[in-house]
Amino acid sequence: MADQQVEREIRALGYVEVQTNDMERWRKLAFGVLGFAEGSGPEENALYLRMDERAARIIVKPGETDGVSVVGWEVRDQEALDRVRDAVSAAGVPVRDLTLAEADGRRVEAAIAFTDPAGTQLEVFHGALLDHSPVVTPFGGRFVTGAQGLGHAVIPVPDQGAAYDFYVKTLGFLPRGAFRMPAPPEYGPMRIRFFGVNQRHHSLAMMPSPKQGPGLIHIMVEVETLDQVGEAQDRVVAEGVSLSSTLGRHTNDKMVSFYVRAPGGWDIEFGCEGMLVDEEHYTAEEITADSYWGHDWSGSEPLGVMQ
Repeated sequence: MADQQVEREIRALGYVEVQTNDMERWRKLAFGVLGFAEGSGPEENALYLRMDERAARIIVKPGETDGVSVVGWEVRDQEALDRVRDAVSAAGVPVRDLTLAEADGRRVEAAIAFTDPAGTQLEVFHGALLDHSPVVTPFGGRFVTGAQGLGHAVIPVPDQGAAYDFYVKTLGFLPRGAFRMPAPPEYGPMRIRFFGVNQRHHSLAMMPSPKQGPGLIHIMVEVETLDQVGEAQDRVVAEGVSLSSTLGRHTNDKMVSFYVRAPGGWDIEFGCEGMLVDEEHYTAEEITADSYWGHDWSGSEPLGVMQ
């Protein structure tokens, strides 16, 4: 069935839920190294990572294996959620409404669930629950969220054409350029593609790769100052956590960041100074280098390897 396009109903990356078999290492990384605030939620054994007035932006639940469970995208209200449901259904993708208990577990009013062509479990929601108590982070840092959302997520996609069509033509994501990866001529051009839904340069990126292991390449969170980034990298080194990539500045979104290995073998990018896109004047570009400087990955373990 032909796609029924949604015009920018998706406003931001709202939350990510992951599961892990090492909750204590997650607790140390989240609160003792990166400096998330402790959020709240209904499951006693889960970790709720708070970045702003939202009760939780990242939810970590115990499980037998490590990986991403859900990537949650935010829309304005119930009417927008209904329009997304109609568009996804028209594209031939089964859609399920979350139960009231499931929605409460995500700390939202209502949500729908479906799977993208790459096999990533998606939810689209509205009515995020707010916690109006002060956001007390362990090291006094502040995160950049608001209309820009949580940050961005990078997912592996075996068939980039199908994933591109779904996110752009069905969900209304905006292409925001690409990076051509070195590849043998017989494979043809291979590109990491970036997509935006607000002023953040990209809220989603897709890497041509088999879907395996944790099902996630990395997520990015942004803080307000370079000092916060440098201090966090110092804590990574001091605590013996695996540093996947050294500090550097990306060419497309201008983010100054480092990457740290999360339990389960995927990365968290921790950065600052990300650019804002003026969509009225933006044109998609292809970068030829990932970074202006830094971002040395030579000491990194392969994705999917538990440190």
